[in-house]
Amino acid sequence: MATFVDRVTLYAAAGKGGDGCVSVKREKFKPLGGPDGGNGGRGGDIILIVDSSVTTLLDFHHSPHRKATSGSQGYGDRKDGTYGEDLILPVPNGTVVFDDKGNQLADLIGVGTTFLAAQGGHGGLGNLALSSSKRRAPGFALLGEPGEERTLYLELKSVADIALVGYPSAGKSSLIAAISAARPKIADYPFTTLVPNLGVVQAGDTRFTVADVPGLIPGASQGKGLGLEFLRHVERCVALVHVLDCGTLETDRNPITDLEIIESELAQYGGLEDRVRIIALNKIDLPDGQAMADMVAQTLRDKGYEVYPVSAASRAGLTELLYAMARLVQKARAEAATEERTRIILRPTAVDDSGFTVRANADGSFSVRGQKVVRWVRQTNFKNAEAIGYLADRLAQLGVEKELFKQGAVAGSEVRIGSGDNEVVFEWEPTIEAGAEQLAGHLHRRGEDSRLEGSWVVEERVVDQLSDDEIAQQWEYNVEDPHTPRLTDPTPAEDK
Repeated sequence: MATFVDRVTLYAAAGKGGDGCVSVKREKFKPLGGPDGGNGGRGGDIILIVDSSVTTLLDFHHSPHRKATSGSQGYGDRKDGTYGEDLILPVPNGTVVFDDKGNQLADLIGVGTTFLAAQGGHGGLGNLALSSSKRRAPGFALLGEPGEERTLYLELKSVADIALVGYPSAGKSSLIAAISAARPKIADYPFTTLVPNLGVVQAGDTRFTVADVPGLIPGASQGKGLGLEFLRHVERCVALVHVLDCGTLETDRNPITDLEIIESELAQYGGLEDRVRIIALNKIDLPDGQAMADMVAQTLRDKGYEVYPVSAASRAGLTELLYAMARLVQKARAEAATEERTRIILRPTAVDDSGFTVRANADGSFSVRGQKVVRWVRQTNFKNAEAIGYLADRLAQLGVEKELFKQGAVAGSEVRIGSGDNEVVFEWEPTIEAGAEQLAGHLHRRGEDSRLEGSWVVEERVVDQLSDDEIAQQWEYNVEDPHTPRLTDPTPAEDK
């Protein structure tokens, strides 16, 4: 079973916000005391935090799906729902977070550094919060928003100051064991080191960390051996120490060709060209090793490298090598301390930014996009006619109605708000403000919206007219002055 994992996939699902409450205060002798429904609680967030006690991403390898708790719904008597608990996930120092498109979102360095992986949904407003001078007793509440769901990729890049690179069995593990308290597995066969090892080194007053990565061989950039899988752990290092094997038993190898091959593989990986190189000629405790080191040391110095003959077994030359590493670390830290702080640039939203877009599709439908309108749709309870009318009022006030009319939408056009699983499709029925000429006699009752339920069928209006006989029987048509009615005598004058 794997004990070291440095690349995992995290499926983070934040908690859903609680629904708002619809409640009316009832007291003795006062059955309708006004709305008193509370708001729903916020859903829990998922937060990554750097923890010094965590050194691997193994927990995420076994449990990649993480979900925070949801907030509870609101209650009557002005009581809000409880918040969902945040889910805190510890990660190693040096964890890099990427989204599903490969964009880097965060580089977590330093104990206590946090990153909001997924944000919990906001709770819905209760009818108490929705009440106003014009809406005295709302009979609806807003639903809680769903929590954010994200697919993230976590990569661990070890935070080390010095990196040891070289061929398999060059003595890198023996060297880190000799200069620090790290105890990696050491054997006389290639690829003994399968995972990076970290060691803390003390040289005078300077303390720094050293990373030992699995060995490289020719063709590692094409995936041979262990490939370049673990070179991400040396990207943060100040300097690279080439550990060259001077006591190899292979006749076709020597320290100079080994250095050229390793440098070629590092160039294939990229991003390490500006790192300082130091040469450690290892295994000088062997007779052949000392002779080989004497032969190649001057050649390497002529190439511009600092060369230190060492022996991890006898500890010869280790002090000079450690202090050379310490000088590079001190220089890098001094330069980093003088760097200017990054300027924070604020880019506020433009004043004329409507916050939504309307696009006419080829099939005659219209798509409405925007964070605000999508959030409003998610908050609407489509089983409540008054809530639907409230959504229609909000969209009209935002300007969605006018924009649809400008794009050519007519009564009955298909309008889509949102995208994916959260998309809502309905038939558009314009209001008076958007286009009165399209109403064609359609009625709109307050608190209801036909655009989300389909067009209402309005019966043809019939004018009630009196017949001639009915008119003859009306007294106001048989008197000279209708204001002082006095019936005429039905007896003809000649009969009197």
